[in-house]
Amino acid sequence: MAIGCKPTETEEQSEKRPNIVFIMADDHAYQAISAYGEGLNETPNIDRIAKDGAIFTRATVTNSICAPSRAVLLTGKHSFMNGKVDNIQPFDWEQDNFPKLMQANGYATALIGKIHLDGQPQGFDYSMVLPGQGNYYNPDFLINGEKKRIEGYVTDITTDLALDWLENGRDKEKPFVLLYHQKAPHRNWKPAPEYLTLYDDKEFTPPANFFDEETNYQGRGTAAREQEMEIDEIMRWGLDLMLEVDPYGDSTNLKGQLQRLNPEQLEAWRAAFDPKNAAFLKAYGQLDEKTLSLEKKREIAIWKYNRYIKNYLRTIKSVDDGVGEVLDYLEANGLAENTIVVYTSDQGFYLGEHGWFDKRFMYEESFRTPLLMKFPKEIKPGTSIKSLVQNLDFAPTFLDYAGINIPQEMQGESFRKLVSGESDVWRDAVYYTYYEYPAEHSVKRHNGVATDRYKLIHFYYDIDEWELYDLEKDPREMNSVYDDPAYADVREMMHKKFDEVRAKYGDSDANDKRFLDEYMEVYNRRNNK
Repeated sequence: MAIGCKPTETEEQSEKRPNIVFIMADDHAYQAISAYGEGLNETPNIDRIAKDGAIFTRATVTNSICAPSRAVLLTGKHSFMNGKVDNIQPFDWEQDNFPKLMQANGYATALIGKIHLDGQPQGFDYSMVLPGQGNYYNPDFLINGEKKRIEGYVTDITTDLALDWLENGRDKEKPFVLLYHQKAPHRNWKPAPEYLTLYDDKEFTPPANFFDEETNYQGRGTAAREQEMEIDEIMRWGLDLMLEVDPYGDSTNLKGQLQRLNPEQLEAWRAAFDPKNAAFLKAYGQLDEKTLSLEKKREIAIWKYNRYIKNYLRTIKSVDDGVGEVLDYLEANGLAENTIVVYTSDQGFYLGEHGWFDKRFMYEESFRTPLLMKFPKEIKPGTSIKSLVQNLDFAPTFLDYAGINIPQEMQGESFRKLVSGESDVWRDAVYYTYYEYPAEHSVKRHNGVATDRYKLIHFYYDIDEWELYDLEKDPREMNSVYDDPAYADVREMMHKKFDEVRAKYGDSDANDKRFLDEYMEVYNRRNNK
């Protein structure tokens, strides 16, 4: 889509309420944004937001799983208050959300891309969303509720749709809110045709604790030992690693996945992956899993890590391209000065830390989420925010910028004054809950509280274990100090903080039992128990 050739709205927009472009990726780890300095990849367009505005180094989520995180974003309420505690329970669109309130107060509103919440989205003049998780190639979209299949690559399509709404779909007499949500880099990481061979010339070194499993997660508890998130053990040869035949001679489900591709897409796919797959099978084919040496197991694990991380980063390259197109559009059309642009993810993700992929835990890699934000009128370029903000805070922050009263039931806080530098007063702790167990990945139910230095986690239901981490001394969370006598005072302090924060937000053991009972009713029915 062609963008405007000259600014057209600068003078008008300068006196209006700000526009908002809220960009959310799915499972985009902060480690995979070059502005965070991890050195894993380059994201020059996402980095533009930090360069021209602010980067948050301790943004966190309240519940590290897709649909509940999005429900928190919309409602400004914890999962146990908005009702969407896991990916199974329905989401109630009838409750207030910030787009509804902005729509009612004169904003043009649109939701384009992934939302992963069943039902017809409410609060949007226009919605064009993926059903469920969506597909990377030739995806279906629900356009105001009606299904349509669109040929192409989902990230590019989502960007084109967002640009089209900005240019042709919105009422240009109104300020606007655009929720522009990408599917990528969600599992199972199918790159765009133009990036299928990106990083082929590079070998990635796994994180230092990649072989954490070999120590049986010493220093951690049952939850870390019993999860099912290991790249080496849990990733599937077809679904995740893009092999049609695994090295032990069995066929996989990849052939079925590839039926979605058209002939041109499939030709590009095979040209990129078939030689690499053949080389792997030649080196490791027909192996006996039971007799593999530790050295050989490590070789295969590192190969899996590289196949995973390269595809993951390839999908992010397309996301970054799209961010650049949207930023360019805003600048070319005189909208940049009066538009708040936010880039974030629905949660963090493991990129080999502890040997894992996926999210769910309150450990840092999934608890933290990337957050970058620019608004030239109020945010100085190069701002860095270390405070504990959460996805809980987006709804009240946007309402604050729009001059709309924040409903009392919203539990988040506007960080407008924090990011503008007008105030440095902020919360000293954040609260976390996770409910989806027993389920895929086997991450146990838990809740917890975190301060700028310490983190207390309670794993419950089929176990009753506490873990305490000193993030200053142990940023990778390799050793719980809960039973360390030297941390007795810290433990007592964190338990008090846990009780205080839990009471503040209205959580309780009764809530835990209610959501467990509701979940197990569905779980047992699905599993014929």
